[in-house]
Parts: sequence; structure tokens; C-alpha cells
Amino acid sequence: MSNNKVVLIVIDALRFDTACTHMGFMQHLVERKMAARYKVCSEVPSLSRPLYETILTGTPPIVHGVVSNMITRLSTQTSLFHVAQQNGLTTAAAAYYWVSELYNRAPFVHMEDRLQLDKELPINNGLFYFEDHYPDSHLFADATWLLDNKQPDFLYVHPMNIDDDGHKYTADSAQYRNRVLATDGLLSLFIPKCLAHGYEVIVTADHGMTSDGNHGGTTNEDRHVPMFVISNRVKPGIKDETVSQLQVAPLCCYLLNIKPADDMVSLLVDGIRPTAKI
Repeated sequence: MSNNKVVLIVIDALRFDTACTHMGFMQHLVERKMAARYKVCSEVPSLSRPLYETILTGTPPIVHGVVSNMITRLSTQTSLFHVAQQNGLTTAAAAYYWVSELYNRAPFVHMEDRLQLDKELPINNGLFYFEDHYPDSHLFADATWLLDNKQPDFLYVHPMNIDDDGHKYTADSAQYRNRVLATDGLLSLFIPKCLAHGYEVIVTADHGMTSDGNHGGTTNEDRHVPMFVISNRVKPGIKDETVSQLQVAPLCCYLLNIKPADDMVSLLVDGIRPTAKI
């Protein structure tokens, strides 16, 4: 079976409950039997850099060692970018600069590393931002440029404005909820382009946000995030089970039709349709 192409969108700090109540376009896809919706429980600590690494390598913080936002170094694990490259696939990312520090270069040099177009790096085509208020509209425009001009097999997209507003105003605020609405509107423009280009799409988050305007703890508000999957290889509808965040990486490998890295867990997600062996 030939390889499929996948877009993984990780929306920073998008809570599960707010996604369910304020993402009308994503819910429309679920109701029209175009997408599956899952509840994902993040690893802990529910912090950004550790969970970027967890999502992209399929390993928990105690294994990958990135247990704090203050750890700045390249990953020691085999990420989705690495395993895609090992299988002859091309990769790209429009993302926060911590993603570059995990997989391309560390530390990030702000005046040199924003644009990284290098086929020898795990992220072959990287457009990286370094301010939390960098507009999500610009980020999705960056991702669209990568989609149109580089046509990567695996594209990682990582907007930050929901997290930024959550820290400024808390999750119990009109600003946070309105930002979720705005991001849903951007997805309504971006996802149809992905589908027109023949991509499978996963939309999820690293962690949630609390009414204190923070995250890092063990509550449902910290840890429960959504995962929407748009693929003819996953049965659509609302799934009742809570999925481990460790499942995101092997799910991406399944959709890419490549073998997962050795340290990734077995894929155990409800609704997976049988496919030919890799």
C-alpha cells in the first residue's frame, strides 16, 4: 500500500470541554460523519515542551527526559519526523521554536533559525515563530505555504494563541473562549485545503488550561484535550473511551502507512479500520 500524507495540528492549550462547546466547524465534521472525536488524557507534567516531545515521539516524559519547559536540548528519541525521513518521506512544520530545538537545532538562534529549509534535518521544511502572540492567522498562512509549495508527506502545525490568551485571562474567560472560536474559524479555512491536497488530518492539543490561567497539574482541566481524526481509515463519530496521549504518534504512523518507532506503544484506538500490513 502506498504512503498516505498526514497533517497533525496541535493546538496549544485547547481544553476538551471548550473544544466541544465552541468548535462549531469541527463538530460539523463529526455530525456529517467526516471526523471522529476522542477525549485524550495528556501525560504529566501537563507542560508544553514535555508534551510536544510526548506527542511527537510517543514516549512519556520519564522516558524522553524532557520533564520541564526549562530543558533546552535536542530530543534523544525517534520522533515522527525521524521515522518519516527514515521511510523516505518528506517533513515540514509551522510551529513554535521549541519544536525546532527538539528536532532540528538547539538552542534556537532567533535571527537565523526562523526559516529552515534543509532536507538533511529531521524537519526538512520549518517555519518557526518565537513570540506567543504570533497570530494564529499568520501561522496557518505559513502552514498553507508549506502545503502548497513543499507538499510534505508529514506536516506539523502548531498555533499558540489559545495558550497565550489562557495565561493572560484564564480558561474561565470570554477571551479564551472567543479565541477557541477564532481558531475553529481558521480550521474551517485550512482543513478543506488539506483534504483537497489528499491529506489525512488529526487535530489535538498538548494540554488544557485552568481557571487560574495555568497548566501543569493533574486535573481534568489540565489534562483532557480533544482529538479529531479526519480519515477514511478511522470510523467517524464521537468515541466514549479516553485515549492516552501516547497513541497520537503510532496513529500518525498508521495513517502514514509506516512502521512506528520501536519505543512507540501499540496502536489501541477505537474505530481503526483494518488495513494491509506494513
